[in-house]
Amino acid sequence: MIPSHVLAALALAAAFAAPCHAFEAGVGEIRIAAPESGRNLQVTVWYPARPGGEAVLVGENRVFDGAPALSNAPLLEGRYPLVVMSHGSGGRIQGMSWLAAELAKAGFVVAGPNHPGTTSGNSTPADTPKLWERTQDLSSVIDRLATDPQFSSVIDRDHIGVVGFSLGGAAAMEIAGARANLEAYARYCDTYKKWDCAWYAGGRAYVDDRPIEFDKVDLRKIDRARFEQSNLDRRVKSAVLIDPGLAQAYDAQSLKEIAIPMAFINLGSPGTIPAAVIASGLAALAPHASYATVAGADHFSFLPECKEGGAELLKSFGEVDPICDDGDGRSRGDIHSELIDLVRGALQRTLKEPS
Repeated sequence: MIPSHVLAALALAAAFAAPCHAFEAGVGEIRIAAPESGRNLQVTVWYPARPGGEAVLVGENRVFDGAPALSNAPLLEGRYPLVVMSHGSGGRIQGMSWLAAELAKAGFVVAGPNHPGTTSGNSTPADTPKLWERTQDLSSVIDRLATDPQFSSVIDRDHIGVVGFSLGGAAAMEIAGARANLEAYARYCDTYKKWDCAWYAGGRAYVDDRPIEFDKVDLRKIDRARFEQSNLDRRVKSAVLIDPGLAQAYDAQSLKEIAIPMAFINLGSPGTIPAAVIASGLAALAPHASYATVAGADHFSFLPECKEGGAELLKSFGEVDPICDDGDGRSRGDIHSELIDLVRGALQRTLKEPS
């Protein structure tokens, strides 16, 4: 009879060799302390699982389809790389489940928080530039899972990665070692009146799921020392950055000093990618970087697939962004498949199978 630990190792090797669905995707929720904000973090964890638990659709709501997973399924024995995830501004980590669940099936433990102050229903322009809080959230998730009674025995602490989208991509940039320049960011918003800069211009924000009126944010009055500080966490060995925010504001020298692999992905074809998130120049500066684009996509293509009638429902709420539309008619499901291949491949190449 082959010992159980040998079987687990063989299963993990197979998962890294071929990205088939070797495992089930388990999912659970934990809460941890967030020292910077003084509030608890709601963290979702996806993990390789044995059959069991309750079949659920993570992230499903009236607008978006959810992604299937097994709630509180038994954890599959083994040693797995840890990937921390950071969602976009005004999003929720559950909306990344279409990607996280696939990574769990491929042999990763994936964990991400809902970032207070920049989460759906709890999002303000004043909280948006506080990347030091987001990076602290991610480091706190690593701290907790590395010592958690359930997960610490299966996490390979020498192989930790980060995946971030949009503002989450900016957090992933910073935890990997990039530093932002406040004056460069403010100058960018002096002339660029779209995207994040339009958000800072004032208007509607959200607190406790209720809309509030919000005054203009003067970027030059942000705590400069904190905005420009290093948020490097040396435990992170690989980063995947999808349409990373603050693309015009990073200190070039800090990018040149990043020692880990960086996989940059832009949604759209060259010439169509907004200045707010274009990453080709960032990839050119980072010494261990790759760069890819996803044709037929746009920024909103990273969000979950919309339900029938979802676009109309959003319009009835006053939403003006084309959240349910993609670049040139390519299906969102097809775009997601390409993104899953890109992200999974980058992590498999850089977070080596544990010995």
